[in-house]
Amino acid sequence: MAEQQDSIFREIDEEMRREQILKIWKNYGTYIIGAALAIILGVGGYQAYLHSKQVAIEASGADYDAAAQLIASGKADEANAALEKIAKTGPAGYAMLSQLRLAAASAKAGKTAEAVASYEALAKDAAADKLFADYARLQAAALRLDQADWTEMQNRLIDLTDNSNPWRYSARELMGLAAFKNGQIEQARKFNELLLGERKVPPSILERVKVVMAAIIAAELAVTTPPAATAAPAQKSPEPPKSAEEPKKK
Repeated sequence: MAEQQDSIFREIDEEMRREQILKIWKNYGTYIIGAALAIILGVGGYQAYLHSKQVAIEASGADYDAAAQLIASGKADEANAALEKIAKTGPAGYAMLSQLRLAAASAKAGKTAEAVASYEALAKDAAADKLFADYARLQAAALRLDQADWTEMQNRLIDLTDNSNPWRYSARELMGLAAFKNGQIEQARKFNELLLGERKVPPSILERVKVVMAAIIAAELAVTTPPAATAAPAQKSPEPPKSAEEPKKK
């Protein structure tokens, strides 16, 4: 008897569910179909967008490699034209790389002011990847090393010397050089000792730091060591007195 009741209750429950579904479908079926179509179209559109984006990235990558080959072949003008096109129309990553390459080409051609301006524009670009933007700041500072005073170099580089920054070793090397150049010997020693105490510093940077450190030590010794006493000029020995003239014999 109990089993029969359970079966009846289940049938009634299922019937009520069917009625509810039919009622929902009758009232909202059009909206449900529209929402389903929107999801399908949205997924399809997104997939199409991803595909077109991937195609654009691959095309820009091929163009960038071709520009690099032109540079290696000494065809600077053709390479620059190709890079300028990528910088204007390519995906963000390749556009940024192309802009950095163009700035480096300006620096190599002796157009220092133009190169600094290009690097600074990249560093200030809010849409730029932070890794690239910090690299642009580093390059601008390197080009300004010979003209900038200590305060300017601090403003340009101090954030990049932080332990969390991937460019910290190069930034510290530049800070050490700038300090030494501007007579800030204590600061120069500080930044160079930071590098000498790190195990992960690239060997090329480490070798240059050792050279600068030797110059720093020499400068410190020149300041702290008093100059050697100047030897007194040797006094001229007095000439012996002339002997009296012997009397002439008669």
